[in-house]
Amino acid sequence: MSSVAKKKTNVVKNKTKGPGLKNRDTSGPVDFSHREFPMLDKDFKFIQDMALKQTGITLSHHKQEMIYSRIVRRIRALKLRNFSEYCRYLSQNMGLELGEFTNAITTNLTYFFREEHHFEFLKKTVIPEIRNKNAKTKKVRIWSAGCSTGEEPYSLAITLTNARWTSGWDVKILATDLDTNVIAHGRRGLYDIGRFDGMDPEVQKKWFASSNNGDSQSDEKLAVKPSLKEMIAFKQLNLLESWPMRGKFDVIFCRNVVIYFSKETQRVLFERYAEMLSPNGYLFIGHSESLHGVTDRFETLGGTIYRKTH
Repeated sequence: MSSVAKKKTNVVKNKTKGPGLKNRDTSGPVDFSHREFPMLDKDFKFIQDMALKQTGITLSHHKQEMIYSRIVRRIRALKLRNFSEYCRYLSQNMGLELGEFTNAITTNLTYFFREEHHFEFLKKTVIPEIRNKNAKTKKVRIWSAGCSTGEEPYSLAITLTNARWTSGWDVKILATDLDTNVIAHGRRGLYDIGRFDGMDPEVQKKWFASSNNGDSQSDEKLAVKPSLKEMIAFKQLNLLESWPMRGKFDVIFCRNVVIYFSKETQRVLFERYAEMLSPNGYLFIGHSESLHGVTDRFETLGGTIYRKTH
């Protein structure tokens, strides 16, 4: 995750639908040795270790069914016979295959204005503070870490643009993710009409234009207008590696990303976030995540919203 991705960079839920399964809970041991493409215990262990080392993602055993279905696509594409051959191929062609492997083991589920209270707090509390604090520099910098397919940074851009900054303000959003496919999706800014369910029609009309290349209304896509896209820089980034950014951020969104990291990895990551935030900067995390027992660099404001203290 991209950073890991997120993804927003997320791993799919424990209940999966694999071949011949109907909402089966795969928390118990599963024998993959007799599948079309056999996966041995040592193969899954290799994939676990590789995922943890390269992305920080912890794959527990109840993710085996999901991992099987995802990696099988790469095995077919590469015309290999089993998971052992794939593991060998990955280890011997790391530079070529690592991106595909990372994209395969991660999934991205998000939508516009997800956890709406975050955007309300941004509009009512954070933006007025930034106006006062940055009145001299007239710069605003926000980071969407784990941006997934782009709905989060575009929601941020809409919120910021609607704030009606005075002339001369430089407002920029950095959107990063581990998965190169979702970065490309976000950069294109083209979304199925179904992704806009629940969005205010006036907001939709103002910031998105029809791009209907399909044969029916259900095939219609909406494209982000250029003025909104110009605010966002989409970049691929592994959160566990070095970060090229030098300036401080006023706000960081990292939602539904760290839940799949170990506590030790979370401690390191939130320490780095604190260093990247300006004094009293804000950190937004996912509804199932918490900084309790992980870091003392932030104070909680409720609703998984935190403010840097030191």
